[in-house]
Amino acid sequence: MLRAFRSLLPLLALCSAAFLAPPLAQAAEQVDLLLVFAADVSRSIDQPKFQLQREGYAAAIADQRVLEAITAGRNKRIAIAFVEWSGVSSQKVLIDWTVIDGPDAARKFGDQLVELPRSFAERTSIAGGIDFSMALLARAPYESSRRTIDVSGDGTNNSGRDVTLARDEAVAQGVTINGLVILSERPMAWNPEHTNPPGGLANYYRTNVVGGSGAFVIVAEDFNSFGQAIIKKLIAEIAELPSAQAPQNNPGG
Repeated sequence: MLRAFRSLLPLLALCSAAFLAPPLAQAAEQVDLLLVFAADVSRSIDQPKFQLQREGYAAAIADQRVLEAITAGRNKRIAIAFVEWSGVSSQKVLIDWTVIDGPDAARKFGDQLVELPRSFAERTSIAGGIDFSMALLARAPYESSRRTIDVSGDGTNNSGRDVTLARDEAVAQGVTINGLVILSERPMAWNPEHTNPPGGLANYYRTNVVGGSGAFVIVAEDFNSFGQAIIKKLIAEIAELPSAQAPQNNPGG
């Protein structure tokens, strides 16, 4: 009897270990793209421009062409988050990670976005916006082999650290940064080179802001054309168009 009991001890120990072991971590949901919208709300963006920007994002994510690009992917869904940024210490998550897998989710995201109050109206730290977006990507509850930050803005980096350093660090971690440049019809009276730098704002973004696999810049000639520019950019990102097909060299947006 004692011998039989001793022969069962290894089996009992194995069962006990299995019972006491911590449960295996559940795999994160797979999506085709992790995308952060990082929108400039610095003081060069007045209230009408701000409203057009918000409404442009809301309409674009629910656009039928964008939804078709999303549902054509392997997982048929992407995850997005919306950030507003301004000065070096002014960044805020307006809408945290949300799965977009069809018109209902897209419409809910857009409705929520247009109703939220503006976060800031300070200086312009593109670097701060990139750094904040990288931290947001690091804690995403979803997984994807593709991670992208969409930076939209109407001016150069004039607050915080060198934007090229932030860009290079993000690219080194496999993140793509794309740019949506919003051109200003008239330079700012007190700082004309902020919105209209030598060589143009689109060239500034190509040189200093965007980077990574297939990175590109799209230009909105003004805030009224912002919505169509977002649609074009989203389709290119979601469908993962080759860089030759992405509209990076189309200054007309």
